[in-house]
Amino acid sequence: MSRRARPLPLWLAHALRAQRGPVPWSAVVRGALSAGPLLLAAVLAGRATLGVVAAIAAMLAGINDRPGSRRSSVHRIGVPALAGAAGVLGGTYAGDHLGAVPLTLVLTLLGLVAGGLCAIGPVASAAGTQVLVATAVGAGMPLPESAGQRALAFLAGAAWLLVLRLALPTPGSLAGDFRFDGERAAVAGVYDAIAGLLDAVGTDHALARRAALTAALDQAQDALTGPRLRRYASSSAERRLHAQYAAALPLAEAATALAWAGEAVPARAGEGPRRLAAAVRGSTHTGPLPAPSRSAPALRALDDALLHAAEAFDRGKENRNLHARRRTLRDRVRAGLGAGGREYGLRVALCFGAAAGIAQALHHARWYGQHTHWYWLPATAVFLVKPDLGPLVSRVLCRAAGTVLGALVFAGFAAVLPRPEGLVALVAVSGALIPVATRHFAAQTAVVTVLVLALVMVGGEPQASVGRIGETLLACAIVLVAGHLPMPGQRGGGVRSRLTAAADAATAYLTHVLGEAGTQADGDPDAPRAVRWTLRREAYRTLAEARGAVALTAAELPALARHAQGADHVVTTLEQLVDATTACAVHLDDTGRLAPQHTARLTELLDTLAGERHHTGLRVPEAAAVPALAG
Repeated sequence: MSRRARPLPLWLAHALRAQRGPVPWSAVVRGALSAGPLLLAAVLAGRATLGVVAAIAAMLAGINDRPGSRRSSVHRIGVPALAGAAGVLGGTYAGDHLGAVPLTLVLTLLGLVAGGLCAIGPVASAAGTQVLVATAVGAGMPLPESAGQRALAFLAGAAWLLVLRLALPTPGSLAGDFRFDGERAAVAGVYDAIAGLLDAVGTDHALARRAALTAALDQAQDALTGPRLRRYASSSAERRLHAQYAAALPLAEAATALAWAGEAVPARAGEGPRRLAAAVRGSTHTGPLPAPSRSAPALRALDDALLHAAEAFDRGKENRNLHARRRTLRDRVRAGLGAGGREYGLRVALCFGAAAGIAQALHHARWYGQHTHWYWLPATAVFLVKPDLGPLVSRVLCRAAGTVLGALVFAGFAAVLPRPEGLVALVAVSGALIPVATRHFAAQTAVVTVLVLALVMVGGEPQASVGRIGETLLACAIVLVAGHLPMPGQRGGGVRSRLTAAADAATAYLTHVLGEAGTQADGDPDAPRAVRWTLRREAYRTLAEARGAVALTAAELPALARHAQGADHVVTTLEQLVDATTACAVHLDDTGRLAPQHTARLTELLDTLAGERHHTGLRVPEAAAVPALAG
């Protein structure tokens, strides 16, 4: 009998894992038309160094150019670009007027602030990273232009990529108004996810399908709630999409309740949401929907939601309430100053400051020879310490492997390509590959390394592949050491803050739903439902964020992974609590009171969470409070 192969440790398995999916051809086209043409125009105008800055900005904007709506891309690309321009401006002034020691202290303090910002959310994380990278580039890349000219060139490069994102249609999505193809795809994805969950009811795949539904709802919500010049949707196409998204919420609620019950549903149950998804994609009418099946409260809720959705699709009346969480400035400040923000800020400050100080020492000791560019070391440390790119050891392995591969590939191209036209073409090809390479950090690193080495050579620096490899390996060593050093306070702050947010959201949702039991007969029944759907969205979104943070920490080396022990069980229990609360909400809508199985399940889950409270500090209601909250 052969021995069964032992599974790879999580930290190594994560480094070898790559995302899958179709090639994003529209993003590939934008990448090809961004950095390369900008650099070519600058070279032809005799301002190659300004073209290098603009191309770097376009490259960074391309990394932030993720799938989604055009409106959300303004926020996702524009905010980090503004932060990067400020970093170039401040970094240039600091590099010109400060000595090595004061400059290192300033960069360390900036790392502390930017690291705390990264705990607020994905856009803030991208902005914090970009301001640090741009500051290092501004301080360490000697260019003849002034600080203002560099900052304007940086803004122009990012703005050019954003213009391409807004102006170019997505291939194959010209049905209706192509400006809203991202929103249309996201809303259709919600209905497809609902159908997938209904198909999986009563099977082992139901939990994964419910998680996929949460992700689809998050994506659609983000796509529809991007920044706008006017307060409300100004076109009939956008109003229709808002109504179609709002109509999906009761369907998602009913599907979740059916999945919680675990009883098989008619095979035709998923056909209705699929037809609605096709109607969204094609901007067409829904056509006939499957016959109703009303044998249980959740099935009655599903059929009522289907009829409501069909009416919303036909009328297209705008629903201004997208049930998105409202995060105030106070909420963002609290997130940045919380346990996760403090821990990450200290770690970023340590890594960025140490890398900048060592780079300054090597620069003044002439370790670089005739090369005066010292920004690569601190800029590399910033990307390595960024936690949303994967576990620490996985980032280090992928960065080292990607840099070595990219430097060797560039060295081969640099030996044979004509200059500068060959290097400009290499920049264009690399820009086109970035959207595909983002599926794996090592591949992204290799492509970015080729692109940056080509840019700095166009800017006048000699071929420096060997130096880049040495600096990257040094940055890897710095981040590995700093990432495992003990920090003030309790470790695992990022996981604890996510768990606390998820528990608070689950508690608010549970309290509201049980409170509806005594108030449904009074006033407009749709008013508490609107609040309920907002709370439900917040609960599932924060749970998904907590699940991601726990999975990320669990894939670290044992010294860091132990700080997340037991957290996955807490997240699972909270997910079950929110699922049960959703089932309670649907049952309350149908009967006006809780069933014994609902009360028993809620009590069991709250007792389980109470047992975890002594070492997690989570705030959840006592199990004895369930009957009181229910009236």
